[in-house]
Amino acid sequence: MLRGKPRRQARDTADRRTPAADPLDPAQEARVRAVLSLGGVPYGELQDGVQQVRLRLLERAAKGEQAPRNVSAWAAVVASNWAVDWHRARHRQERLGERLAALRPERPEDDGAESRVLSLAVAQGLDELPDGQRQVVVLRFYADLPVRDIAAELGIPEGTVKSRLHTAVRMLRTRLQKEEVV
Repeated sequence: MLRGKPRRQARDTADRRTPAADPLDPAQEARVRAVLSLGGVPYGELQDGVQQVRLRLLERAAKGEQAPRNVSAWAAVVASNWAVDWHRARHRQERLGERLAALRPERPEDDGAESRVLSLAVAQGLDELPDGQRQVVVLRFYADLPVRDIAAELGIPEGTVKSRLHTAVRMLRTRLQKEEVV
């Protein structure tokens, strides 16, 4: 009798920790993977999508929000939204690559050295920017965050983000032209 009570308490404690460790049960995770896969997310990216759904559930709990009535359905909707966002980000990257390729004159003798020089010049230009400008450039163009998200994360108005971006890009463009990199 005495031995049964501590085991029950230990089991109850373990049960309370389990949801915090993994808010998705195996069936819910399988459903999330299926939604992501059917949403066109490549196999290699599925785990990132599942982790984002887990993160959203954990964030809700951390904020003290109630768990969704139907966690499986909620997780499927979040997974579907993540798949849409994934496609948008990929499309943005493709468009950016196309625009950059259109700006660069075609040279058959280009062996990649030119792009290395450009990358080095951009990195040096970023180092010379003031911290606030460098931060918004990195968040916008390297982390691919929209202006509104950058403003929210940094706690500054969207107009300030836009102004810093404009000034930083103008300074980088001037520097690259002056050094005849572009």
